[in-house]
Amino acid sequence: MKKTSLLIAIAIMVFSLLFTSCGPSKKLLDSEARVNKLQKENAEKISKIDELDKQVADLNKDKSFLQNENFVINNNLKSLSTDSKITIADQAKRLKNLQNMIQTQKDVMSKLKNLISEALMNFKADEIYVDIKDGKVYVSLEEKLLFKSGSAVVDTKGKEALKSLAKVLNSTKDITVMIEGHTDDVPIKTKQFEDNWALSTARANTILRLLTKEYGFDSKCITASGRGEFHPVKTNETKEGRSSNRRTEVILSPDLKELNKLLYE
Repeated sequence: MKKTSLLIAIAIMVFSLLFTSCGPSKKLLDSEARVNKLQKENAEKISKIDELDKQVADLNKDKSFLQNENFVINNNLKSLSTDSKITIADQAKRLKNLQNMIQTQKDVMSKLKNLISEALMNFKADEIYVDIKDGKVYVSLEEKLLFKSGSAVVDTKGKEALKSLAKVLNSTKDITVMIEGHTDDVPIKTKQFEDNWALSTARANTILRLLTKEYGFDSKCITASGRGEFHPVKTNETKEGRSSNRRTEVILSPDLKELNKLLYE
């Protein structure tokens, strides 16, 4: 009986020791788990803090960059505003000068037209027509005033008209003259002229030589061309229309050197 009681007591002591040793082991594991969890959470928080610090640093850089950009933009705007004011003022002045020059050219050509009309007033309206088109003075001389049909020799009456015209031209500065010969569309073929183009060119050259060699107009300021039947002013279907198309035009243009200089400077 005593032996049995002793064994029971020993067994109780062993179980007690076993239970006593199991208790601290579990608590230790739980503590380690909590520590690991806290360390992990702490690492995540530190990582987030670092990320936030980086974002703050980036924002500060962006702020500094934007401030610099804003400074540069404001300076550029001020400079542009100043330059624009100067440019606008210069352009306004240039435009005014251009308008004044154009108006002066118009006045000169209008005066020239009136002078020519007065100089040629003794000739009939169906022989000479003076007009302004596209800023140029057109003096249209009909064939019946200048030439016989199919001829490039100027008649006496035609020479009188050209002499009167030359007096006005010689007294007018800064103009250029273009002589253009025109015909109707009736074909011509003679020993002297192969076609209407040849005839119109010959007539223009004849008038050019009269104005320069006989009446003293500056040869450097005059040219001549023949345009044949290709630029009619009226229909070639009627006798009156064909008569109007058989003409020689003396086209007077103002000297545009100063105007061009102002436009392209």
